[in-house]
Formats: sequence, structure tokens, C-alpha cells
Amino acid sequence: MTTEMGALSGLFPVDKTVERWLRNKATVAAILDDRTTRLRITHEKVDELFANPLTADRDAVYAKQLYLNLDTLAPYVSGPDSVKVGTPLHKLAPQHIKINRAYIVSCTNSRASDLAAAAKVFKDTAKANPDTPPKIAEGVQLYIAAASAPEQEAAEAVGDWQTLLDAGAQALPAGCGPCIGLGTGLLEPGEVGIRVGHRDAQTYLASPEVVAASALKGVISGPDSYEVPTNWSGVEYGYGTGAEPTTENKLSNFVQQMESLIDRVESIETPKSEADILPGFPEKISGEIIFCDADNLNTDGIYPGKYTYQDNLSKEDMAHVCMENYDPQFDSIARPNDILVSGSNFGCGSSREQAATAILAKQIPLVVAGSLGNIFSRNSFNNALMCLEVPRLVQRLRTHFTPPSNDTKRQLTRRTGWTLTWDVKQSLIEVQEGEGGETWTEKVGELSRNVQEIIAAGGLEAWVKAEIGKAAAANT
Repeated sequence: MTTEMGALSGLFPVDKTVERWLRNKATVAAILDDRTTRLRITHEKVDELFANPLTADRDAVYAKQLYLNLDTLAPYVSGPDSVKVGTPLHKLAPQHIKINRAYIVSCTNSRASDLAAAAKVFKDTAKANPDTPPKIAEGVQLYIAAASAPEQEAAEAVGDWQTLLDAGAQALPAGCGPCIGLGTGLLEPGEVGIRVGHRDAQTYLASPEVVAASALKGVISGPDSYEVPTNWSGVEYGYGTGAEPTTENKLSNFVQQMESLIDRVESIETPKSEADILPGFPEKISGEIIFCDADNLNTDGIYPGKYTYQDNLSKEDMAHVCMENYDPQFDSIARPNDILVSGSNFGCGSSREQAATAILAKQIPLVVAGSLGNIFSRNSFNNALMCLEVPRLVQRLRTHFTPPSNDTKRQLTRRTGWTLTWDVKQSLIEVQEGEGGETWTEKVGELSRNVQEIIAAGGLEAWVKAEIGKAAAANT
């Protein structure tokens, strides 16, 4: 989930649950000759891992600390159509939201334990009504796909897979499918699903138990065993650790703040030299700003999942479908050499590199955002798409172009008439806010020489091939 949140990697301490899982994998790998894990996961390696467990240093410095009181958690349902929208189940269920399709699929939500949780909903219903076998509600289709073949085998061995099939579930192959808009069971326009689908359909995300109960009843709901939490006032969370501050913590925080302040002052006072520009690399990049006013515009919005594995799509076809899930009008609005500007966390979500290459196919050389998803940012430079983070520009655009509160027509993609010029050598951008408007400048990060080499070569793959060619020529 660190990837979904925009992080490049995530580290966490291992506990006894992880150890039990690793021990089981090591035992199975040692017994079965066909397991490829037998060299990677062994009891000896598990012993080494727990002999020197991963822990943070006592004086570790963090950009931000957040805490979540797990005792205050209650079942939530995300959506419709955004994980940023979450509603407690006990508030959503009374709305009786009718669904058309339900999904227990994907690599993060269809392990044997998830399938067991879903099957238990039907088993409990059968016990409560022994004369009436539980069946999926009329007009609802339930799709199941295990996270992997071994997970499906585990579910089959204990009867959970068959329980779901007996209730009317439709089995799909293990692996990716509906989650990225491929294969059987996609939502159609106007439908409501408790998983994924068409941009004109409504999508909710929930736990396996809630999905199963919703499929059984035909509306978003929890299992019969679910009890509304008493005296619940919300999830307790916030900054810090949630523990009472100690003198040591207060002193450490003060030192960290002072060091951060010194670093900021030094960065302002120290003059930066001009960037070293490769011969032939453009010293300036300029174009009209097109503004996609959205935060968390994910890679599926930029390049729809249904095209991800279509290797026969030409560059022209990729350009036409760029931003299709976000704004179908983008193709007719954007022009070659425009500069695309969007909000925070641009390019979050999956790691599909086509999100970057489709923008390039649209002949857009530069993306500017309030902030960038880390994997999208890396994919962009790996494919020769340049990116900058300029929060001030997004704020200025929103101040100027935000419609009145009584205007319900939101313009997803806007030609602004503003121009942006990036002086690569000076590491400076200049924004002209339309004809006769204000002009302002702001320092940006330096484009290093090695990144310039990758971009000039047409991407990391082309650069590596060229370097291998040079090495081979030097050795002949």
C-alpha cells in the first residue's frame, strides 16, 4: 500500500505473524521440489532475520509522524469512485444503496483468508436459515478471483471456494482483471459495484465480508453478525505518536526543528551556480499551460487500465486515449508543446509507465504539479518526460480560475492562456499570467547532468543500450 500512497518504498518491523507466515513458506518450500521459493525462503534465513530484526534508531529523524488508535477503528466503505471518500459502514448501510456487481478479487484482497471471511458470511446465513440455501441477490453478479493459484488451492482445500460458487459466484482466473479494467465482469454505465468499473459507473471499495454481505442482500450492507459500535465518535488519529510527550521527546523535537531551520536558511543564503547543460540539450522549455484542476489524479485517470496490456497500440492511439478516464475532452483540448499542470500527488496509484509515455505521445514535454507521485516521477524521467513540483503555480491557477460557488460546471481541462518558461540552466521558472497579467519567477530544483543524459537519449532503456554499445566498442 505504500505504492498506492505515492511512496517509493516502505519499511516496517516484522512481528510474530510475519514470522509464522515465513516459517510456513520455508517448510512448504523444503518439502515440495517444484517450489521456486526453496532457495529464497529457508528456516536459516528466517533465523538470521529475527536474530537481527529491522528497527529504527532511537535518534531517527522523520519528516512527519502519524498515529492511529486501532481500538477506535470501525468498518469503512470507500467511495463512490475515490479512496479519499470514506464512510463508516453503519452510516452507509441505512441508505440501502443497490448494487449490480460485487467483486472479491485482486492481489491485495483475495487471499485464502479473505475468501474464508467472505465464505463465512454465506455459511453463517445457512446456519441461521437451514431450509434456504444462501444465494446471491437477484440482479447481482458476484465475481471471485484468488490472489494466486496457491491461494485458490488453499481456499478449495477447506471448502471456502465451493461455498462461494454454490452461492452463485462466478470464478475468474487468479491475477489481474477487473481491478485494472480488463476481462469479464466490468461495470457498465449507470451500474453500481462494490469494486471497479466504467467511469460512468459508481464504485465502492470494502472488506471481503462487506462485499459478500452486499452481494447476498443486493444493497451495500454488513454481515448479520456486524454490530454497530456503541458510543463511537470517529477514528482517533493525529500527528506524533499519540503517547504522552516526555522530556526526551520534547528536547529531540526542538533539536530537529532547529536543524531544519538552519538548513533552510543556509539553502536560501547560499547562491546556486548555473546548472551544467549538456551540448544540444535545450536551455529553456516554454509553452502554454493547460490546467487539469485535480488532486490525486492517478495513473488510471491518465492512462486507462483497459489499454495497459494492449501492446499493439500505436503512439498516436496512446495520445488519443491520454487522460481519457479523467476527461474525455482532453484529447481535443491539449496541443503539442503544451505544459500540463495539475494538483498534488499527480500520478499516484499503480506503477504503469504508460501514464508517462502517453503524455509524451501527446507531445507534452513537461508536467508541473503541486507534488508528484514518486513512482510516476521516476517513470517519467526513465521515459524522458520532464517533471517539476511548483505548488505556488497550482495555487495561483486555482485562485484565478476557480468558478463561483454557485457554478456547478467544473472545467476538468482548461486552456489558460498563461505561459511557463523553464530556464534549465538557471533552475528558474517564469510564469506569465496571460496577456497583460502578472509575471513572476521561482527557483526550482536543478536538472542534473546524469538526468539530462537519460532524457537526451530518449529514456533510461535507450541510455543503457547506448552505454553498452560504447563499452562493447571500446573493448573491440
